[in-house]
Amino acid sequence: FPDGRIDYTEAALVAVVNVFVEYGGKILLLKRSGIVGDYKEKWNAISGYFDELIPPRDMGLKELKEEIGLKDSDIKETTLGKLSIFTDKNIGKTWIICPILVKLNRKPKIKLDGEHSEYKWISPEELGKFDFIPMLDQTLKNALRG
Repeated sequence: FPDGRIDYTEAALVAVVNVFVEYGGKILLLKRSGIVGDYKEKWNAISGYFDELIPPRDMGLKELKEEIGLKDSDIKETTLGKLSIFTDKNIGKTWIICPILVKLNRKPKIKLDGEHSEYKWISPEELGKFDFIPMLDQTLKNALRG
C-alpha cells in the first residue's frame, strides 16, 4: 500500500495474528460482520494481517485497540502461543497464524468496529457451540499453552 503496509489482497500465503482476550476464565469471542473479506458471519478472536513489520505482541495490541478499543491499562500480561499453518483450499489461501493470549486486569467496555457485529464472553470449553473460522479451536489451544 502507499503507506508502506503489506497488501495481502491477492496473496496465497498470509501471515496473521489471532489474539484471544481472557478475563475471569472467559474468552472474548467476536462474530465477523458481513463486510469482511473472508469468513463472513463466523466467530473468531481478534485477528489481523501482519501488514507492518512490527513484533507479534505489538501487532496484537494494535489490533486490540483498533477492533475493540482496548487500552494498555486493561492488560495484565501477554503470551505468545505456538505458530500454526493452515491451508484453506476453498478460498485458496494458506494462513500462518500467530496466536496471542492477552489476560486482562479488568473487564473492559467493548467497542466494536465494523469488522464485528456482536461479541460474547465464553469459557474455552464452550467454543464448540459456535460456528467459528477454520482452526480457531486449535489456535485457542496453542494460545492457552503459550
